[in-house]
Amino acid sequence: MDAAPSTGRPRFRRRRIEQHCATEAEAIALAPSPLGCKTSVLRLDLMSWLTWSLLSAIFAGATAILAKIGVEGVDANLATALRTSVVVLFTWLLAYSTRQPGEFQALSNKTLLFLTLSGLATGLSWLCYFHALQVGPASRVAPIDKLSVALVILFAALFLGERLTLAKGLGGLLIVAGAITIALE
Repeated sequence: MDAAPSTGRPRFRRRRIEQHCATEAEAIALAPSPLGCKTSVLRLDLMSWLTWSLLSAIFAGATAILAKIGVEGVDANLATALRTSVVVLFTWLLAYSTRQPGEFQALSNKTLLFLTLSGLATGLSWLCYFHALQVGPASRVAPIDKLSVALVILFAALFLGERLTLAKGLGGLLIVAGAITIALE
């Protein structure tokens, strides 16, 4: 912080704020207001990672309930195949309708390999999830499935080199504790 020459109030360097922010929108949100207030005004980018994450959580919550109702009396593998077919059709229509010119040609072998592996992991996850929903209550199956969040924190640190902070570690442990508490109910 520097002292502003005319007022003596602290002034933040934009460069320093941006070093701690993932996006420029976050840096702007953390910058002091032009009126010199000590509290910053939170300006949310409507399509930020947080917005997309919250929408994902909402749709995932709806998915668990809809899948539990839909899997009743149906083979879990057939239910997964039907759901996956809908996802495939929906996402290809979305990808095609929102594509940039030449975008499909820009896929490298590495991209194709890792997206294929991710797709296989997703398919296996969904098969296991539907089998679990078929025999267990959605209110217990979904939280156990969300142990994936704690695993992502761990895997991101091990394989992607992301920093494992105290907040991430504690948050991951709380997720694990919550899942275990619900499973033992």
